[in-house]
Amino acid sequence: MHHTLLLILVLLFAMFLLVMLAQRIRIAYPIFLVIAGLAVSFIPGVPQLHLDPEVIFLIFLPPLLYEAAWYTSWNDFWKWKRAISMLAFGLVFFTSSIVAYTSVSLIPGFTLALGFLLGGIVSPPDAVAAATVLKGIKVPKRLITILEGESLVNDASSLIVFKFALVAVLTGSFSMQEATGQFFLVAGMGIVIGLAGAHIMYAVHRFLPTTPAIDAALTVMTPYILFLFAEQFHYSGVMAVVSGGLFISYRSHEVFRTGSTRLNMLGVWTTMIFVMNALVFILIGLSLPDIVQGLGEYSVMDGIKYGVIVSAIIIALRFLWVFPAAHVPRWLSATIRKEPTPGWKGPLLTSWAGMRGVVSLATALSIPLAMGDGSAFPQRNLIIFITFVVIFVTLVFQGLTLPAVIRLIKIGEIDKTLPEDEQRTGIQLRLDKLALQLLSEQYSHHTSTNELVGQMKDNLQNEMLRNEERLASLEMCHSQHQVISGYHHVLLGIYAAQRKELFQLRKEKFFSDEEIRKAELQLDLNELKVTGSGH
Repeated sequence: MHHTLLLILVLLFAMFLLVMLAQRIRIAYPIFLVIAGLAVSFIPGVPQLHLDPEVIFLIFLPPLLYEAAWYTSWNDFWKWKRAISMLAFGLVFFTSSIVAYTSVSLIPGFTLALGFLLGGIVSPPDAVAAATVLKGIKVPKRLITILEGESLVNDASSLIVFKFALVAVLTGSFSMQEATGQFFLVAGMGIVIGLAGAHIMYAVHRFLPTTPAIDAALTVMTPYILFLFAEQFHYSGVMAVVSGGLFISYRSHEVFRTGSTRLNMLGVWTTMIFVMNALVFILIGLSLPDIVQGLGEYSVMDGIKYGVIVSAIIIALRFLWVFPAAHVPRWLSATIRKEPTPGWKGPLLTSWAGMRGVVSLATALSIPLAMGDGSAFPQRNLIIFITFVVIFVTLVFQGLTLPAVIRLIKIGEIDKTLPEDEQRTGIQLRLDKLALQLLSEQYSHHTSTNELVGQMKDNLQNEMLRNEERLASLEMCHSQHQVISGYHHVLLGIYAAQRKELFQLRKEKFFSDEEIRKAELQLDLNELKVTGSGH
């Protein structure tokens, strides 16, 4: 046990080094993770892990889904609900069905239930992979919103397909009519339980005397509580987690009211999800030798061939679905025609961004080892192997070529939106106006009697004047982007030098560490204003 734990820690450290390398050469880190997962399987003497599949499903999927829901903008999600629904439900069921029937004719010994099991696993694209690949590349906001929203909901819909197919394999019976009715019941009740549980957690955060540490711990517990409670009543734990996460996220401004709470939660969740992504690929690397040995009558080349064919099918199906889904509703509805057209570039980018990732891998690893009668689960190792090949092909092939495709087609913003600099300056201007209004109406006595409050009012007025001038210049001429970039570069350079100065102050031991940490936090917040990095 100690040896295995040490090995996993060493492999995690190696994964982190690879991620640093990926950032250095500007390649999305999920691509390096899937390659590293494959490389782990070739390390001689690496022990094989035998984990309970249900444990893998329970440990990894609830927080991964909850985190995706947490960072989904409800307003944007609702605005593009039609496009998201067509991809998250229509495309998932379309892909699952075609993969199911194709795999039955392609793979000897494959049943239709196993085909739907494989289809449910490989049908959902991964938002983390797409977002990481697209980071730093100018992409229309609409497409980012649709990809993130699709990934959130299609994880839920594909996992429900997976669950129904799993029951069909275990019981040997399947009725489409019964499954359809059960789907709506299971999903609907999962949403009800998720919203009910989220309201309870909302009340705990809102009305009890929590601390930033307790708030962060409760948010880690919430997806597991929602998932387990829904599954206890045989409803969809996945839908419970997604609906609960969306609700808490939407009300987060009421729940987490201090900056320290939000910053603490951001650090906890960013670290946890990053480590979980790396761990899943380590687990597949440690499991691959055992999976390959358990392929039985199928050779490794057979598995690779099936995986490549399934990859080609799901890539082609996404194109076949996305282009009609983007344009047919416009032909049928005059209301939709009033929206800016996505043209051909938007659907092309949406189609090519359908990379599979960690959710598919964790789902595949959660397939039970044995049937109810104790016999081995049919084709389990082959399904996991095909899933890994699909992830490898889509992540490496599509992930590496996606930036080149974006540069080639030169896609611009589809919808009329204000540039980020204008939005950021406009928001700050509104906040400064509110602060000045409060100082004049509620704190006028403090302004005249308290020197610090008076200085704050003067600073706010000066900052408002600067922001108004900046907003005017931005509205007049967007060519000042280079000027703003240079200004940001100078600010970041100053903040970096100030951090070094704080380190020097810590060594001099004249000021307390607590006050130095507060100064560091303020620098972090100032830097956040410039970089706009929140996720």
